[in-house]
Amino acid sequence: MNNQHLEIFHRHKMNPILTAADWPYPVHSVFNPAATTLPDGTTLLLCRVEDGRGHSHLCAARSANGRDDWQIDSHPTFIADPDNIPDELWGVEDPRITYVPELRQYAIVYTAFTRDGPGVALAFTEDFHQFERYGVIMPPEDKDAALFPHRIGDDWALIHRPVSSSRAHMWISYSRDLRHWGRHKILLEARRGAWWDANKIGLSPPPIETPQGWLVIYHGVRQTAGGCIYRLGLALFDLDAPERCLSRGNEWIFGPEEPYEQIGDVGNVVFPCGYTIAPDGDAINLYYGAADTSIGLATGSIRAMLDWLEQCGSSPEAG
Repeated sequence: MNNQHLEIFHRHKMNPILTAADWPYPVHSVFNPAATTLPDGTTLLLCRVEDGRGHSHLCAARSANGRDDWQIDSHPTFIADPDNIPDELWGVEDPRITYVPELRQYAIVYTAFTRDGPGVALAFTEDFHQFERYGVIMPPEDKDAALFPHRIGDDWALIHRPVSSSRAHMWISYSRDLRHWGRHKILLEARRGAWWDANKIGLSPPPIETPQGWLVIYHGVRQTAGGCIYRLGLALFDLDAPERCLSRGNEWIFGPEEPYEQIGDVGNVVFPCGYTIAPDGDAINLYYGAADTSIGLATGSIRAMLDWLEQCGSSPEAG
């Protein structure tokens, strides 16, 4: 009997590709990296790094091939600045990087750990050495956010995940100036009941623009008697009206299966915050946090994800 499910993503044989042991200064764990391709073709990961206090900062790692021989900054690249931004009191976490051609800069949307919980913060950089911080743009409790690479009509758009009561959905908000946000709308609801993505979902890496629509990889959290399981799913949204969901997969496409994903500071977690896309526009490297302890790499195809959604996706009203 063949009980093998379709593999959309394939783990790199050398996983985990980065651990705390690789760092040039003492750290506890490294995980949940944002990713981008620099103009010279170098892959840059902006990794969440947790220190011995339990506070996080961000540190850049660069690789010519995106797989090995990582050159890691000798000191933290982006640290909390609570003297100037009080909302970063307990660290900065889980970045997503979007290159914005109109601004000729990289937008970094990250979680600021405030006195009242996680909030969404924004910064810009041209070179990952100097940063302009906008501070918190979505108040606590809110996280799992990324900026779209260009305006939708006249407005910038941001996906984020506020929490209300016991459920957490993905939302989209709009802004003219990147500082003041409104027109808040639910983008994708967490399902109810026994689904793998019931009650709590969130954006994983930034949305991918395709001719068919905005392709979104999101995470769903399954509550079990043994704890939570973080898995990944797919959804597709209209290019011109991204709050309109065109298709949503019913099953997860990637989940914790390997020991380094199942055992760690937070077991049973795969949590990607970034990807790079090859020059062919199809091959994708997905970089993910494994069990909140190390960093893994999985490879896949944008075309394969779209084909899977076409075959296995359904109307967002289903379920």
